[in-house]
Formats: sequence, structure tokens, C-alpha cells
Amino acid sequence: MVRATLIPVSEYLNTTYRPDCDYIDGAIEERNVGERPHAFMQSILVAIFNGNRRAWNVVAATGLRVQTSVTRYRIPDVCVLRRSDQVEAIVLAAPLVCIEVLSPRDTMSSMQERVDDYTRMGVEHIWLIDPVSRHAYIATDTGFQRPSEGAFTVSGTPIRVLLDEVFGEFDEMMSQL
Repeated sequence: MVRATLIPVSEYLNTTYRPDCDYIDGAIEERNVGERPHAFMQSILVAIFNGNRRAWNVVAATGLRVQTSVTRYRIPDVCVLRRSDQVEAIVLAAPLVCIEVLSPRDTMSSMQERVDDYTRMGVEHIWLIDPVSRHAYIATDTGFQRPSEGAFTVSGTPIRVLLDEVFGEFDEMMSQL
């Protein structure tokens, strides 16, 4: 990822980037987006959450800026908010779930930095999914764990995202190229 010249946060917030970029301590960081596996996985996950938004009491979006600290803004690949969360242009309160879709250029250190930002903000559910290797992980305070029972879940809610269904949908979309 390329680090640009340091800029003030006000410039970041008033500039349109295509695709949008993270803002880390004054530097603009490009995100690994734009390839078909990444885009398809994002759309599948958003469709699952928004298809269940009333039952799960959530709304999901891509491209949503999340202020993780005074000097850091992240754009999770999929951001899942509670329907009761305050509606703001930029997410200021911890989302219910932040999901990162891994790409071949992502590194473990860059993912750990993202996870640390989300954790410090108070995000309790941080999921990573690799559409190519078909691996999924839950970020915990002890590291990255595989989801139990083949599903991402949020305790105390009906949220249950079955990985076989996610990858099945992904395979179908990829085969229609």
C-alpha cells in the first residue's frame, strides 16, 4: 500500500477518493478493492445482512467511513450497524460487526493493524473472509480463530451467517463469468 504525503483530517473528509481510502495518522492509505472475488464477496455479505435486516435488527453497507480514533478513519469492506444506532454521515460509534474481505495483496500485519483499530474503537465482532482460499476467521483478543460450526455468529442475536452458503453463492457468481 502506498502512503501519501501527510494531510490534515479536514482535507481527507472533504476530498473524494475513487475508490475511497483509509486515513491513518495524516496519511492516505489505499485499500485492496476492485477485483471480482473481493467485490462479489462484499455483495454477498451485504445481501445476507440486508435481506435479514428486520429480523436481525441491522443494516449493512460498503464504502462507509468509520472513525476509529481522532486520527484514524477506516472503511471496512462490510460495516454492519444496529438499526438503533444514531444515523451519521460517518460512523462514530462502534459498529456491531466489521468484516474484511482478504485479497492476495493483504498482509497479516496490515490486517492486524485494522483489527487493532476496530478493537480499540470497541467493535466486538471482527470477521475476515478470504474468498479465494475459502477461509474465514474471527478476530479475538487471543488472535484469529476459525468460526465454530461453520458460521459467523453474534451472541445474543439471531445473526448466523453460514459459510457454506456464502461460499456456495460465491461459487455460483464466479461461474457466471
